[in-house]
Formats: sequence, C-alpha cells, structure tokens
Amino acid sequence: MTSDRTLNNGALVLFSGGQDSAVCLAWALSRYDRVETVGFDYGQRHIVEMGARLRVRAGFEALFPDWAARLGEDHVLDLRGFGAVAESALTADRAIEMTDRGLPSTFVPGRNLVFLTYAAALADRRGLGALIGGMCETDYSGYPDCRRDTIDAMQQALNLGMEQTFTIETPLMRLTKAETWGLAKALGGEALVELIVEESHTCYRGERGERHPWGHGCGHCPACELRAAGWSAWTAAGRPETAP
Repeated sequence: MTSDRTLNNGALVLFSGGQDSAVCLAWALSRYDRVETVGFDYGQRHIVEMGARLRVRAGFEALFPDWAARLGEDHVLDLRGFGAVAESALTADRAIEMTDRGLPSTFVPGRNLVFLTYAAALADRRGLGALIGGMCETDYSGYPDCRRDTIDAMQQALNLGMEQTFTIETPLMRLTKAETWGLAKALGGEALVELIVEESHTCYRGERGERHPWGHGCGHCPACELRAAGWSAWTAAGRPETAP
C-alpha cells in the first residue's frame, strides 16, 4: 500500500459504491488527512448501489485501519426531483441504446454538473477543499460531462460563484479500466481488489445475482461489458500495478 500523502484541509469523494468511486476513495485516503463521502439518490433504477456503497465503506474500515482513522462522515443527498426531470435509461424503464443525438440512453443530462454543485455546497459547509470524482474520458462512455474540459469549466464556475478555491480531482481521467484495476492494487493490494470485486456495484440493470470474476452484474449492459473487458485486459497482462 502506498504511504504517499499530501496533507490538505480534506476531501469529499463523490461515492456511488461502484468500482471507480471505490478506487477514488482509496486514492483520496492515501493523500488527505480527512476524507468524507457523498452519495446521491436521484431515482436511479440501479438503486442497489446505495447499499453497495455502505458495504464498500465498511470494508475500508475493516481492512485498512490507517485509512479508517481518516475516513469521516458519509452523506446522502436526495436528488430524486432532478432524476425525474433528467429522465434516462438509468432513471426510467427505457432500452439501453444510442439515441438520435448520438448519446447513450443511459446518459443523465447534467448529472455530473448537478452532483458537483451539490458536493461543492456540502464541501463548503464541511470545510473540505477538494472534490474527488471518478470521471474518465479514456474508456469514454459517450458522456460529455465526464470530459476533463467539462470538469475544468465546472471548477472555475464553482470557485467564481462560491468565492472558493476548490480543486476537482479526477484520478481516473486518463486511465483505462484495466489501469484502474491496477491502481486499486497499487493503493490497497489484493485486499482492495477483492473488496471491489465482491462488494462494489456497476451494473446498469442493478443485478447482483451472478458473481463473475470481475464482480456481480448482468454481464451484458455497457457498464458490465466495460468492467469485464478491463478485468480481462488486466489479468491477461499479469495484474500489474498502476502508479498512483
């Protein structure tokens, strides 16, 4: 496990309970003295992630005592009104497909923008200077609000609008899913990899029944396919570590 940390006034991790946010939580705990988490209930069909996030947090506390000492409060914000407005295949009974706009039907318009706004308001109240998110444009899923250009613009807007000096950290932005698995191993060893496999949730359909080598899920939705492909590429390469 890495011991490299940058002392700071603290970080707030946007924590869904999925693979990416679990790795981001480990990344934040390896760098900040105080780390809190925030989850969002926006009426998502895969609401099972709200339970997964609690199990992953509990795993961190049980398996990594040094991290547990720096892991602070968890917050859950009710954004179901937003989810109803920004209807997508993640919030309504719709097919998972490409739309006539060239975007996947799982794209929730403005989701990350709303998440970051609410997270910044919470961070302001909690005295936390960094927002940590699992946005990634390497394994691009067609979500324009995952691009670093979007995040940079959002950071500037939040700091201007709130008279703050927030930084929005996206440690996975340039990593493939295979490299994300490698980062998990570098940060927390095989124990963290196993925790993510067993307890984190990514499947858009919210299925937890079948346990694949890479974790639970339907195995067919875009999220499962991306996670599985990353696992296969990582294991085929010998499960190397990715430097934090």
